[in-house]
Amino acid sequence: MNYQRLNPDKKDILIIDDIADNLRVLSSLLTKSGYNVRKALNWQMALTACQTVLPDLILLDIMMPEVDGYEACQRLKAWSLTADIPVIFISALDDVFDKVKAFRVGGVDYITKPFEFEEVLVRVQNQMALRAAQLEVLSLNAELEQRVKKRTYELEKALQNLQAEMTYRQQLQSELFHLALHDSLTGLPNRVLFMRRLEKALNFAKQEPSYQFAVLFLDCDRFKVVNDSLGHLVGDELLIAIARRLQVCLAPFDTLVRLGGDEFGILLENLTDINSAIQVAKNILQQLSFTFKLSRYEVFISASIGINWGDKNYEQSEYLLRDADTAMYRAKALGRARYHIFDPAMYQEAIQLLEMENDLRRAIERQEFLIYYQPIISLTTGMIAGFEALVRWQHPVRGLIDPIDFIPIAEETGLINDINIWVLQSACQQLRTWQNHPTIPKNLTISINLTARLLSHPNLISQVDQIIYETNIKSASLQLEITESVIMENTEAVKRMLQQMKEREIKLVIDDFGTGYSSLSYLHRFSLHALKIDKSFVKRMQDNQEDMGLVPAMISIAKSMSMSVIAEGVETKEQLEELKSLNCEFAQGYLFSKPLEQELVVDLLASNPRW
Repeated sequence: MNYQRLNPDKKDILIIDDIADNLRVLSSLLTKSGYNVRKALNWQMALTACQTVLPDLILLDIMMPEVDGYEACQRLKAWSLTADIPVIFISALDDVFDKVKAFRVGGVDYITKPFEFEEVLVRVQNQMALRAAQLEVLSLNAELEQRVKKRTYELEKALQNLQAEMTYRQQLQSELFHLALHDSLTGLPNRVLFMRRLEKALNFAKQEPSYQFAVLFLDCDRFKVVNDSLGHLVGDELLIAIARRLQVCLAPFDTLVRLGGDEFGILLENLTDINSAIQVAKNILQQLSFTFKLSRYEVFISASIGINWGDKNYEQSEYLLRDADTAMYRAKALGRARYHIFDPAMYQEAIQLLEMENDLRRAIERQEFLIYYQPIISLTTGMIAGFEALVRWQHPVRGLIDPIDFIPIAEETGLINDINIWVLQSACQQLRTWQNHPTIPKNLTISINLTARLLSHPNLISQVDQIIYETNIKSASLQLEITESVIMENTEAVKRMLQQMKEREIKLVIDDFGTGYSSLSYLHRFSLHALKIDKSFVKRMQDNQEDMGLVPAMISIAKSMSMSVIAEGVETKEQLEELKSLNCEFAQGYLFSKPLEQELVVDLLASNPRW
């Protein structure tokens, strides 16, 4: 806790966050904006700070050890001295459950990390203004009572003054009430007012069977690109314009709110059936398809919309919005710029994905992953040339889980880097063990898939160097497999990374060749060692004996660029013979061996198989 001398002329803000870097950055920015800022790493430090000097505003993180943000807020609201101090949550948790809980325990606002400082500053200023107005109301009440006592002998004049003060108080309270229930940027109702109206609609639906309603959750597609490229002022101008267009699509008795950021909520009432809500969604998508002519720019924006039919069997109004949000994310997953209707099965899927993500985080801590190794066969010698490392997840309850069931979740949550580095480290260590075995060839290679996220990581080269140093393998024994799309996402950055790999004699392989980027021009710009032909092309080659498909062309392309060719998914002797006749150099697939546990690899190598 820092105890610098506080300037009494400045408002005092207390930041509670267990991450020192967050405290430092936010403190510096708010201090530059003219506030006294104090910092606390945990609840005990925050309590001491409040006992020393009561802050005017508290910024509170949720994920903290021992006492989390929710419990800390409840304790502050339970203490009479701090009960009225506004608390703004700042957290990386972006689920509607977390936000609803934050407001339930007493928070007045919720900012999602990573935050934009301009947004934080505006929200802080709003809460400070609201707090000042509340204190002014209290002061006015006290002053009014004092006047009545002192001027009892001037009854008529005192009554006139009292009436004037009451009128002013009502106006001020009305302004505060509007400020508390409306978005300061667009002037639309905010989440608090929306939840009240949702609750009212749900209760009415339970009492009146003929009453039907729907909830729409709208999120702008790629809005961050506008903010990042054109600036937040343009982004704010666009949000105001979007709000105006949305209002055009709605009836006067419908409710349009800004939920936060680029998210909007809509309550449609007195509907006849679900088609009425669908028609509104279609109208909105059409309205948003036209260009937005702003003060300095013309901008195109689309939106994804989730529709939730107002089932009266919902227990709480928050769940109505939650499921509309779930449907919106499904619309984004299906390609954006569309609507999707909520199905109860989607909620179960969302819960399962959340459980899978939580299990995946624990799996990384507990190292529940295994590596299976599939041999890569030299078609020239018929011997094993190397192995591809394939990760599996040994779930304590669900058993062995294939990558297709957890890698997409790991990529979405950012956990894929930890998994990828673990595979790289473990596979290299295993290769070193095999190379030390007296009966195993020393020239074996190990192939490892690199994800797009890891390839763009600035520390990848240093991590690879460290792994090679620790495992003491030859860098030429390491083959890193990447997809075509990875190369095309950031050509210059990837080119520098691949050049550094080449300098270390690490071999680079294009995985699933032919399924990704349509142009082959990138092959001329990057130093690649081999192409791996996707198994779908190998299978098609066998299905159509007269037409060998694209495989001969792929092999020809590779040969013309002095690159090796690896065919994957080889399952039949016929496929093998065809590949040999085309002078394909390497192959892998179930014809030779399925992926094996590391214990079985030694037995396979010891048997010295020759295909």
